[in-house]
Amino acid sequence: MPLPSNLTTLDGAALSPDALANKVVLFVNVASKCGLTPQYSGLVELDKAYGDRGLVIVGVPCNQFGSQEPGTPNEIKDFTKTNYDVEFTLLEKQDVNGANRSDLYQFLVGSGPDIEWNFGKFLVGRDGSVVARFEPQTAPDAKELKEAIEAAL
Repeated sequence: MPLPSNLTTLDGAALSPDALANKVVLFVNVASKCGLTPQYSGLVELDKAYGDRGLVIVGVPCNQFGSQEPGTPNEIKDFTKTNYDVEFTLLEKQDVNGANRSDLYQFLVGSGPDIEWNFGKFLVGRDGSVVARFEPQTAPDAKELKEAIEAAL
């Protein structure tokens, strides 16, 4: 199953498949009202550190865990920009678990276990395959995440 090409940004626009083609992509299910929300800072730092080398960070808002992402697209965008200076791509809000799991998360999770909580991370290689999965508690500056990014780049 290839990476879905029907991704929609938080602004409601189609994300061009070219934006991810031949890139290393870190998909993260994000939330604005979570104890892990400060991980946005680390994601911004990863974007700055590795973006020029081909890493793309993609945040995927999800309200399935404690209703911690209740906002509208504009509220989410304003929150992330104002509080964390997020410039990386944010997709439309999605379900990452359950019967309404999005096509993206069907691809990312495959036959693996459900997403545990907000800020689960999937690293997709240049070939479009999932190369690593990191649980929410793995911080963006964690050695193992940076090593996986370096190896994929």
